[in-house]
Amino acid sequence: MTKSAWTDERVDRLKTLWLEGRTADEIARELQNGISRSAVLGKVHRLGLSAGRPGRAPAGFGSQTPRRRVERPVAKPVKRATGRPSVPADRRPDLPSWGMTILTVTRGQCRWPYGDPAHPGFSLCGRPVARGAFCLGHAAVGYRTLPGGAPSLLSLAGLV
Repeated sequence: MTKSAWTDERVDRLKTLWLEGRTADEIARELQNGISRSAVLGKVHRLGLSAGRPGRAPAGFGSQTPRRRVERPVAKPVKRATGRPSVPADRRPDLPSWGMTILTVTRGQCRWPYGDPAHPGFSLCGRPVARGAFCLGHAAVGYRTLPGGAPSLLSLAGLV
């Protein structure tokens, strides 16, 4: 059995320093010899000391003037630089006249890429998502089922 690094003296010192408002990092440096910041925080939690300590304001809190909310400009859509991906004509979706950038596409918008990501005209589809991360047309191209479907998979697994 290994000996604990938490002697009675160290625990008492931890309690005193913690209630003085010292940080876990400062306490760990003072206790030394294998006591890390995480070990201090764990011991504080196990001793139930964190509930009784008043919260501290971050350094410099209240000394600054309140920040104004900055309105950020919304990025405008970019024109597609390159043509359509090589997709059979019967499965090719109707493409929008413009695409979305990686910064403007949001959840629920198609992420089908147009062009080369290394070039400035790169964009994403941006149409409403129908399946996975793609719109209906791009999902038909991007997600393909194996010939034979589920019965074929079951036979491969030896279950049929």
